[in-house]
Amino acid sequence: MPPHCDSLDGPVVQAARRALDAGNVTLVLPYAPKTAEKEIIDAFDKVVQARRTNAISREVADRYFFETVVRLHRGGEGAPFAGLKPAGLDVGPIIPIAEKAIESENAAALEEVLVAAVREQVAERFHHLGHLRAGAHRGVEGARSYVQAMLGLQVWAHRLYQATRATGHAAGHTHG
Repeated sequence: MPPHCDSLDGPVVQAARRALDAGNVTLVLPYAPKTAEKEIIDAFDKVVQARRTNAISREVADRYFFETVVRLHRGGEGAPFAGLKPAGLDVGPIIPIAEKAIESENAAALEEVLVAAVREQVAERFHHLGHLRAGAHRGVEGARSYVQAMLGLQVWAHRLYQATRATGHAAGHTHG
């Protein structure tokens, strides 16, 4: 789940809005695990009824539906649900670029940004390692600093590689 799946302008709530507007619960079902479908459908049916009452009921019912769907979505990832977050949160530079790439069906800009970020990090980490290498022969503390940076680079590279091989939406994802 992108770090904004639990926000009011995130993809899960957007799908829930589309489902309510279209009167078609199947538009939101893909955002939650199959085991959550019955609960979502039950909530949807209740919300559709409540929305007909008045504007306040509609607002409360919509919020209930959004919270239900996001809670079940997060549960499907094994992540806790701590309530809906407001719209407009800073999700960093990558999410908007990824969303635009998906929308345009053109991955070039996303690839360019990701490759540039990795290239920059490799260069910075090697520069730092080179700086520490010069002091590594001056005693245990200098050598320790070099070894920590060397192992840190290896672990970082390993985790980055694992992230490129992760499958599924929740694989390796941290929630914000």
